[in-house]
Amino acid sequence: MTAIVIRPATTFEAEVMAAMQRLCFPEEPWSAEFVGTLMGQPGTFALLAVRGDSEPAGFVLARAVADDAEILTIGVLPGERGGGLGRRLVDEAAEGARRLGATALFLEVAEDNTAARALYAAAGFAPVGRRPGYYKRPDGRVAALVLRRSF
Repeated sequence: MTAIVIRPATTFEAEVMAAMQRLCFPEEPWSAEFVGTLMGQPGTFALLAVRGDSEPAGFVLARAVADDAEILTIGVLPGERGGGLGRRLVDEAAEGARRLGATALFLEVAEDNTAARALYAAAGFAPVGRRPGYYKRPDGRVAALVLRRSF
């Protein structure tokens, strides 16, 4: 199997990132226009994980403002999960945030997403808040946990 490379994404790849976001989070899909708008904001950066020259495998979109940074969205395509790509994307986002001057990185995760919660705990994130009813689910809503990792 071809190795996966993580590289900066450009605004020209907003459609690819939006398509992956929709596959990973079908209950709350983002449009390419929305992703492109986010990518164009100051302090925002996007990383794309690709297999070979162009086969998408995962993505992360993050933003740094002053001392804080936030992972806005992150996803690994279902066929690529379980191989450590999520952790690589988190670590690359953290490094990008540090380069932009952030001293802490925040993210939100659905309370019922045990795999992601385990990944983030292993990556050094700790809970700092909870937002009830934040994420849509087919049978209702679920809370988001706000997590923080200091550098």
